[in-house]
Amino acid sequence: MPLLPLLPIFHRMNREFFDGSLVLANKPLLDLKWSDRRLRKTAGFYRHISFRSGHQQSEIVLSRPVLESLPKTALESTLCHEMIHAWVDLVLGVKEVHGPNFRAHMLWINQTQTDFQVSLRHHFPVPPTIQKWWAVCLRCGHRSPYERKVRGAACRKCCNLHFGGKWHSSCLLTYELVQRQ
Repeated sequence: MPLLPLLPIFHRMNREFFDGSLVLANKPLLDLKWSDRRLRKTAGFYRHISFRSGHQQSEIVLSRPVLESLPKTALESTLCHEMIHAWVDLVLGVKEVHGPNFRAHMLWINQTQTDFQVSLRHHFPVPPTIQKWWAVCLRCGHRSPYERKVRGAACRKCCNLHFGGKWHSSCLLTYELVQRQ
């Protein structure tokens, strides 16, 4: 399926399932966008960011790599799932992830229509990722595969065991390039 524009689908679902509450003066209360190619393990997400300046921003980001080869129902299901998150946050003003408000609205949407089903977790095929680095804990020697270097990452096991779960510089990870045969 070629990538579809998100705004028309958003407006249709907003009218059908959210009583138009995610739009104010013909403008969505949040930004909608396709991800660049980095979002590979999940189909999409909703986030609300509060800046120190007092400015707030909400957005739904859908995964290009995960959704582009799937049928339109996968896109609709994912977008609707993220719209429920936005509705719970922006309209109801409740801070929950998949709590009772989310689940009740998801159930109502699934009972109202038969074109797609919204679920708590998707089971879409996720493109495989190639691990480029080994992250190595110098303290315990544990090795974990990483796609990229993460500055300041520490071994969770050692931090939990020796420092009560708090980050500590003695648990920093070092990185070794994966040797390919």
